[in-house]
Amino acid sequence: MCGICGELRLDGAPANLDVIQRMMAELTRRGPDHGGSYSDGALGFGHRRLAIIDLSVRSNQPMVDAHLGLALVFNGTIYNYRALRAELEAKGYHFFSDGDTEVILKAYHAWGNACPERLHGMFAFALWDANRRALFMARDRFGVKPLYWNRQGQVFRFASTTQALLAAGGVDTRIDPVALHHLFTLHAVVPAPRTVLTGVRKLPPAHWMQVDADGNTTEGRYWHLDATRPEQPLTDDDWLAAIHESLRQAVKKRSEVADVPVGVLLSGGLDSSLLVALLAEAGVSDLRTFSVGFDDTPEEAGSEFEFSDQVVARYGTRHRKFRVPNDQVLERLPEAIDAMTEPMFGQDAVAFYLLAEQVSREIKVVQSGQGADEVFGGYFWYPRIAAEATGSRVERLAKHYFDRDHDEYLRLVQPAYAGADHTSALIAGLLDEDGADELLDAILRLDVTTLIVDDPVKRVDNMTMAWGLEARVPFLDHQLVELAARCPTELKLRAGGKYPLKAMARGLLPDAVIDRPKGYFPMPALKYVRGAFLEMMRDVLSSGASRQRGLYAQGYLDMLLAAPDLHHTRIMGNKLWHLALLELWLQRNVDGHG
Repeated sequence: MCGICGELRLDGAPANLDVIQRMMAELTRRGPDHGGSYSDGALGFGHRRLAIIDLSVRSNQPMVDAHLGLALVFNGTIYNYRALRAELEAKGYHFFSDGDTEVILKAYHAWGNACPERLHGMFAFALWDANRRALFMARDRFGVKPLYWNRQGQVFRFASTTQALLAAGGVDTRIDPVALHHLFTLHAVVPAPRTVLTGVRKLPPAHWMQVDADGNTTEGRYWHLDATRPEQPLTDDDWLAAIHESLRQAVKKRSEVADVPVGVLLSGGLDSSLLVALLAEAGVSDLRTFSVGFDDTPEEAGSEFEFSDQVVARYGTRHRKFRVPNDQVLERLPEAIDAMTEPMFGQDAVAFYLLAEQVSREIKVVQSGQGADEVFGGYFWYPRIAAEATGSRVERLAKHYFDRDHDEYLRLVQPAYAGADHTSALIAGLLDEDGADELLDAILRLDVTTLIVDDPVKRVDNMTMAWGLEARVPFLDHQLVELAARCPTELKLRAGGKYPLKAMARGLLPDAVIDRPKGYFPMPALKYVRGAFLEMMRDVLSSGASRQRGLYAQGYLDMLLAAPDLHHTRIMGNKLWHLALLELWLQRNVDGHG
């Protein structure tokens, strides 16, 4: 798990190694164990390493195979690297290291652009083919690992974070109006390739991109998710058994493929609790678990310790729980925002940031429960959408999910940022793609292939990697997701959603954990905004920088400030927090780089 960056000059000039060093400096926290760079004329690579597999210097990066004429920088983990290595050795390839990085080098040489589809795991990598003078990049199926890029004139750059690209200089930092529309209607999700900054783009999940020395760019998609029923129907028991075995294997892989101990971020909800149960079932001893809690508000409890404690007691894990007072949350909030590669509205971002800080002092790798709700239908809005009888597909989704309808968005922004209903047009197209039997199949596919990428998945990567902590997400194992996507939606939605997981957990977990209402890492102070949190947001939104930026209509801002803890989105995000977060992210990460 690492941070990667690079530059390719398209005018024949040598890569600027000073720029590589500036980008690497921004990536140090993602990879505290080693830093290295490489250049070959117009191409320069930088890498920061978090050593997880093959801890020796042989797996340091950039990794160069002079015999094959290839160089690589890679962020992630390939869970099937041992099987791929055996297959490649049978083809006559020889290895000089024991990790997964070198397997990618040989896999590319053997299979070319088809290499990514052979990889089982989470990854973002860039590979320089010196023989073809071409840069090849790829990203995993669910975008667990980030890959941003920028092209300015005759220079192409890429990095694991927006901040690294900004440090390189020459980025167009104007706000992208289409991305801004997505940001405020889709819960801070800006689907690839856009970001909120005009000059920063990101490689979509399940895609590869190639840039040659002349600047010619090609891009391809190597994986699609099929959400249709199988030709041979399965019984409910067959589905439950198949899903149980697939998840068991996904958890096992993510525990075994590491040369360091693996723990669990235990929220107290069904998903992370089930990971603990399955790891125990797999025979993992000395299991480490970690939980975080915050101050209560009158509306909401700030911790889920009453549930996580039951799981700890059941399995005898070595457990650490951390309680963070609100004054510390407010004090540390700017740090968490600095770690965001893009603005994130999710209120649990700071929770993950503060939890990861503590966990990273004791362990390097954890499993986390992200993806279970999207894969198995756990959110409250899914049955509501399914019950809708009228309206187009996108209208039925928007009614229960979009943060703001288009007319409200037009009231939010200044006229310069008004425009068409970009979000509805984009989502309508994605929902209408072939390969989904029912509306809910299409929505769950949209969630796991597009929306989850830029909300919980990105949040977990950013907040854990800010502390050199690798988070693995077994519910987004692509073989498990492929199986679940073909499972009937009525089975997934049974018993309030996530029925296959609840059925699996019965007998493994206390009933109170299985039957409880859906929970999160709660952060009530960012949902019900008052006191010092309100003053902070008021100061940010009335600042000279905010007024000069001219994003928000004053009337809409005044409305939110008049009743800050009453204006919530359909999925219970605080609308004032959304505006303040974007402005604070821009002030801390972008201003001064334009």
